[in-house]
Amino acid sequence: MSAAATIGVVVVTYANAATIDTCLDRLLAARDIARVVVVDNASPDDTAARVGQRAMVESRLSLVRNAGNGGFSAACNQGATAIAQPWILFVNPDLYVDPGSISSLLEHARARPGAGLIGIEMVDERGVPDPASRREAPTLREFLRRAWRAGGNLAQGRGGTLLMQLVDAVSGALMLMASGLFVRLGGFDEGYRLHAEDLDLCRRVRDAGYEVLVANDISAVHVRGVSSRARPLWSEWQKHRGVWRYLRQHDPDCRSPGWALLAATAIGLRFVLVAPLALWRARRAQR
Repeated sequence: MSAAATIGVVVVTYANAATIDTCLDRLLAARDIARVVVVDNASPDDTAARVGQRAMVESRLSLVRNAGNGGFSAACNQGATAIAQPWILFVNPDLYVDPGSISSLLEHARARPGAGLIGIEMVDERGVPDPASRREAPTLREFLRRAWRAGGNLAQGRGGTLLMQLVDAVSGALMLMASGLFVRLGGFDEGYRLHAEDLDLCRRVRDAGYEVLVANDISAVHVRGVSSRARPLWSEWQKHRGVWRYLRQHDPDCRSPGWALLAATAIGLRFVLVAPLALWRARRAQR
């Protein structure tokens, strides 16, 4: 750690024993990180025990053990209260970011005064880009048009040669923002238990007059779905519930009772159709 380390990191865990050590290895090797706070939402495996052992010998690492799972948003806010650094970085426990990339991301943030929240290019273990790295703000009309496609993400295309690309939203797997702005916006909306909380935060950042950006020159490996495999149906339901909450909050169409009923029906029907697939994928991954 450098004397000028200015980033505090929050990592929320649930059943991430397979990935948490690699994630923390990368984060703790970064020179600009002053502190890493892991908030464990009552993992049923030895995730918390692994982090606890490391925290006994690593002064920058601390562990908060929750007795139950109050959701991702609440745990992020809980961890953020322990961050005193001017920059806060939210990182998923299944994301592997190179230590040098964090310094580059901080340089981008400092060089762009209007930047409110910055994400990066995410790829899977085969190097395939994840469309969730750049997303359009969802609307009910777009949800109805695209919801039946695989994944259902509203991807916002690559920025070509742009170093920093303006987008509506980035993935919550990695988000860097000024701590002061995070506090000013009230943090994550804890009404979102899992999924869509990143869309909501990005929307509120933009509504406050700041930019949401993707650093196209920085990438990290995201081993998706590790936590979801422990509770696939619950996770899938929270994803659909999060979309419903987002649309009710931010899409004017959904303020009409008729459109709201249509949205609820479409989201509920999609859950019924995709839930068996989510369960099958989780069981297959556990074999």
